[in-house]
Amino acid sequence: MSTELVPGTSVKVTVPGSSANLGPGFDTLGLALSIYDVVEVEVTASGLEIDIFGEGADDLPRDSSHLVVRAIHSGLAAAGVTAPGLHVTCHNAIPQSRGLGSSAAAAAAGVVAANALAGGPLDADQLVQLASAFEGHPDNAAASVLGGAVVSWTDIPVDGRSEARYRAVPIPVHESMRATAIVPDFHASTHAVRKVLPEQVTHLDARFNVSRVAVMVAALQHYPELLAEGTRDRLHQPYRADVLPVTAEWVNRLRNRGYAAYLSGAGPTIMVLSTEPVEERFLREAREDGHRVLELSVAGPTRVDS
Repeated sequence: MSTELVPGTSVKVTVPGSSANLGPGFDTLGLALSIYDVVEVEVTASGLEIDIFGEGADDLPRDSSHLVVRAIHSGLAAAGVTAPGLHVTCHNAIPQSRGLGSSAAAAAAGVVAANALAGGPLDADQLVQLASAFEGHPDNAAASVLGGAVVSWTDIPVDGRSEARYRAVPIPVHESMRATAIVPDFHASTHAVRKVLPEQVTHLDARFNVSRVAVMVAALQHYPELLAEGTRDRLHQPYRADVLPVTAEWVNRLRNRGYAAYLSGAGPTIMVLSTEPVEERFLREAREDGHRVLELSVAGPTRVDS
């Protein structure tokens, strides 16, 4: 039997955005970034009230279809509790549909908030599972839940009936690592951008990406001088270039100058990983082209403030 939470119980969570793939690690590598959404949840006597400020305030739903609300209910069910009503307030800073993990952050915020309201019965693995289920892959969600860099994977059941198992482990990140995001002023649909990917790739390209993922894991931890090599990819970015020409142009421009630039998630954001600032002239050109520039650091896990 489920336990009903007492009205007036509340929690605040601060959840980081993230960058997925990091070049070659398609649906596998993720990195939490220092841009945050803050979600406040209060248990009420009945009903559902949602307030949204910042990114997505004009577009996101204010009913039970809101991703944060769905994630809260998923987390409460997993924790064995119910809420008679909810008041959810979202202060959003993560750009929506730009490849910075806004949806995964919403899912992570919801399940972490639910777990906190229930007294914390769910462990990190369970939180990663619940948050990742909304995305269908764990790279962004695991990064937001765990913080830092993550290596993630999906165990697909052979019986075709059991749910997929989403797994992730954190890896250390070099203390000097920084991230610079160039965010174009248009959205990218993850579904639409995935549609351009081929069903099959060559053995040569698969071997190339396997090696670069290994290089990238080493670069993140101990060898940042290998970031440019570690962010090379042949499995998804070349195919997405035609539908994201602005992104592709900027990735190529930066890589030609030696920067470890790549398409962040499904885009359109261009991400640069480095230990030194990106030259100001590039950032100025990006701003002049109408893009937003975010100079970020590696973030910790989702934080709970009761």
